[in-house]
Amino acid sequence: MNIYGCIDALTQYGLRCGLITDDDRMFVRNSILSVLSIDEYIEQPPVGEVPLKEILDGILDYAVRKGLTEDSIAYRDLFDTKIMACLTPRPSEVTAKFAADMAISPETATDNFYKLSCDTNYIRRDRIAQDIKWKAQTGYGELDITINLSKPEKDPKAIAAARNIKSGYPKCLLCEENVGYAGRADHPARQNHRIIPLEIGGEKWALQYSPYVYYNEHCIVFNRTHTPMVINRAAFDKLLDIVTVLPHYFVGSNADLPIVGGSILAHEHFQGGHYTFAMEKAPVEKEYTIGGYEDVSVGRVKWPMSVLRLRSADRTRVAELAGLILDKWRGYTDDKRYIFAETNGERHNTVTPIARRRGSDYEMDIVLRNNITTPEHPMGLYHPHAELHHIKKENIGLIEVMGLAVLPSRLRTELDMLAQFIAQGRNYRVNDILCKHADWADTFVSEIEGKDMNGITERIRLETGKVFAKVLEHAGVYKRDEDGMNGFDAFVDSLMI
Repeated sequence: MNIYGCIDALTQYGLRCGLITDDDRMFVRNSILSVLSIDEYIEQPPVGEVPLKEILDGILDYAVRKGLTEDSIAYRDLFDTKIMACLTPRPSEVTAKFAADMAISPETATDNFYKLSCDTNYIRRDRIAQDIKWKAQTGYGELDITINLSKPEKDPKAIAAARNIKSGYPKCLLCEENVGYAGRADHPARQNHRIIPLEIGGEKWALQYSPYVYYNEHCIVFNRTHTPMVINRAAFDKLLDIVTVLPHYFVGSNADLPIVGGSILAHEHFQGGHYTFAMEKAPVEKEYTIGGYEDVSVGRVKWPMSVLRLRSADRTRVAELAGLILDKWRGYTDDKRYIFAETNGERHNTVTPIARRRGSDYEMDIVLRNNITTPEHPMGLYHPHAELHHIKKENIGLIEVMGLAVLPSRLRTELDMLAQFIAQGRNYRVNDILCKHADWADTFVSEIEGKDMNGITERIRLETGKVFAKVLEHAGVYKRDEDGMNGFDAFVDSLMI
């Protein structure tokens, strides 16, 4: 297609997706022409349905030839977002549509808002489809494993240009000032980004979707004021507010301390979505009765991390008990098991909370976290230890806590290469890239030698899932042995003192 065919195909795409109506057709065409610095239009024969990526690639190639943008990932992304803005409804229209859909059902509202976020290319579906995903059976059920490939690699041209940029606007990637922002070398374009205003805890908050969805309808609910993350009683109330408004979604918070936070700690926000994680499916293995809270079901979850599950039809009671657990844990020290509330004035204990609905009941999982470091484990004692860093060394945040591994993109190449070495009977220990995986591979290689590539790859993926289960065990403050469970029980006993 020539550039006019691309413009026509994009207009047709907008009509098919419902982003625009026939009344908007000429306006949208002229808006795109303006972005492309074209002052005429030549009618083209119908081109039929063309995939969005193919249309945008054609427009971007034209823009590069005409010197309208640099030919690099970051600059092409800035430019195609400017193009998609021509088809994206105004924020007021999106908000009104969401409100009208809420009158039908919360599911209708979120379904349509998510579709809009995808259709406008804010969520780049073609990139998300590149992510490698599988499930691995472990002693804690089927864990979700992903190798994230949807975030573009660092762009050398953009990195160089960003050195000269001195801007504090927007303050961070979560601030509402991102809505409609054109972006720059060090900040993504957001002209096609829309948010839904919400009132949470009596404050102004908003709902948006993550542009890099790790699971179905991966959303972010954020404070519209740039204020730091904090876990307190009010945070529990806010989480329960959200699942009251959106009862088909779960919502949780990263912890509010470095290492265990795994998030943007400078801006208060939660993450949620329409997905059932392995942790949600995990059973309660021991029930407790907390004095004064007999109306709230309390149980220890069979999970590699240390999780208390609260459940009641009365959300206020759930929040009150969650607040008690947090207050106790903040000051709780178990030196026998190397759990210290603080050292040298530095606070270590906090929680990762996750809220959901079970019919008319409110359920909240409280995951006990501690970010202490030691000389042997400088990245964190309750963090993946060094022997697991060949697979995962990054912080264990909310998504991983619930049983979804977000693994680095390097593993796509490394695990494929390892499978090839095993299939060919080659020594992976002497390879500069694979040597870090050697001790791990030695534990299972004898069982898959002689298998075809599919069998070898399947086993490597299973073993990767087992490593992730160990990662979560390392992040658990109470270990899954008799002494650890006795320590967990002792903490619960302290709630009744």
